[in-house]
Amino acid sequence: MRSDLIYQLALTMVPNIGTVQAKILLQHCEAEEIFHAKKSFLEKIEGIGPVRASAITRFRDFSQAEAEVREMKKHQLKAIFLTDPAYPKRLLNCYDSPTLLFMKGEPDLNASRMAAIIGTRSNTEYGRQQTEKLVEALAAAKVTIVSGLAYGIDAIAHKSSLKNEIPTIGVLAHGLDQVYPPAHSGMAKEMCRTGGGLLSEFRCGVKPDKHNFPSRNRIVAGMTDATIVIETGEKGGSMITAELANNYNRDVFALPGKVTDAKSAGCNGLIRSNKAALLTDPSQLIELMGWEEKTKKKGQISQRELFIELSPEERIIVDLLKEKDTIPIDELNLRSGLSSSGVAGALLNLELQSVVLSLPGKQYRLA
Repeated sequence: MRSDLIYQLALTMVPNIGTVQAKILLQHCEAEEIFHAKKSFLEKIEGIGPVRASAITRFRDFSQAEAEVREMKKHQLKAIFLTDPAYPKRLLNCYDSPTLLFMKGEPDLNASRMAAIIGTRSNTEYGRQQTEKLVEALAAAKVTIVSGLAYGIDAIAHKSSLKNEIPTIGVLAHGLDQVYPPAHSGMAKEMCRTGGGLLSEFRCGVKPDKHNFPSRNRIVAGMTDATIVIETGEKGGSMITAELANNYNRDVFALPGKVTDAKSAGCNGLIRSNKAALLTDPSQLIELMGWEEKTKKKGQISQRELFIELSPEERIIVDLLKEKDTIPIDELNLRSGLSSSGVAGALLNLELQSVVLSLPGKQYRLA
């Protein structure tokens, strides 16, 4: 008997079945059921058709999936499937979210506050100082830091997170049987040991080829509430990530630099084109994201509720918001069990009654 994981891995190996098609298929049946389904059933699913249906029904290379499981055990990796409760919920709502993620360590991929810090591999001293200052402030606000484990700004963000004792997650463009660059192997181990970890959609043995990095960048952008660009030129991975974050309706911030500095040209361009908010101080970011520490007295919300008659839908939303400081709309849609229109209606009524506050990035919190 094959395990669920074998079928989940196999789904990522079927020719012509990408992340979008896998998502469509999983709306109709479980991973194992997909491989046992008749071609006539599969080809009628919108977005699949006869060619992809044939690819699924003809797939026989389960030994490759079994070999991957052995590699995962060897390198102490976990697999997180699209339907797993541990799957990053922010990323789940991106149309091209990976079917399967590989993880090393024990990071919380659904932490209440998550920010991506990205930038050039050849940073200036100004970039280093500003990154360290930003991470120190975000640590006080209990924000999990995500980056790409690359040289430069990425590495500074991870190292500063470790120094300030907050979880940090490195998203890699290759299999987790290796660490690239190798010089960051020690830092990667420390990240896994201190509540953070490594994440990738690539199987063991996949090398850090150039074309893998844009795919990696969409995970960085999609799994976080905000993307902060510290230093970057007019082209490169950081600009791709910022563009993706905008497409996913995430907040983007950029640190300005001298107009004559090529390493700040990308940041200045993002600000000039209104694709990123101007970031001059960490407190500005924390305020705009609604990440300030709450000062209201315990029980204040409960007292207000005594004078407001909540509908069953509104009660569900309020109870969910009591669990965390802020919750994105995507998570409320997933966890409430309500339709998206039901959630939107309940939130609107709660805002009108000053029970709930709407924050940038489609986040909500109790008022």
